[in-house]
Amino acid sequence: MSFTVFLGNLPVWVTKDDIKSWLNAENLVYDDVKVIRNPETQESKGFAFIDTPNSEEMNLIIRRFDRAPLEDRLLRANQAQPPRSKGPGPGTTGQINRSAAPPPRRERGGKKHKRPQPSGPQAPPSAFAEELAKAL
Repeated sequence: MSFTVFLGNLPVWVTKDDIKSWLNAENLVYDDVKVIRNPETQESKGFAFIDTPNSEEMNLIIRRFDRAPLEDRLLRANQAQPPRSKGPGPGTTGQINRSAAPPPRRERGGKKHKRPQPSGPQAPPSAFAEELAKAL
């Protein structure tokens, strides 16, 4: 069984070393810390995972950091959920129904169509539109 803490709502400047120093300062035991980063920009996505050796340490870390204030935000800490599979969703076998017609294709770069304007008498403006017109 995995004992991993999800630590979220982190400012983008928080590093792995920052989190390790916070844990060490509180005498909390951990195996590893992973700050999740955007692969293209290397900027933090605002969350991390802390691997712990057992459920007791996991719960201590959660209690210490869940709703802990940092700058103008409250951190979120809870037991990490297992990663979602990238395959077909639940209840599907992964087979494709080839007998169904494919969805219609949209042309790219084509002319934009304007919504037809109603001809004839216009509907009376709403109360909101009237108040907005007065304010302007």
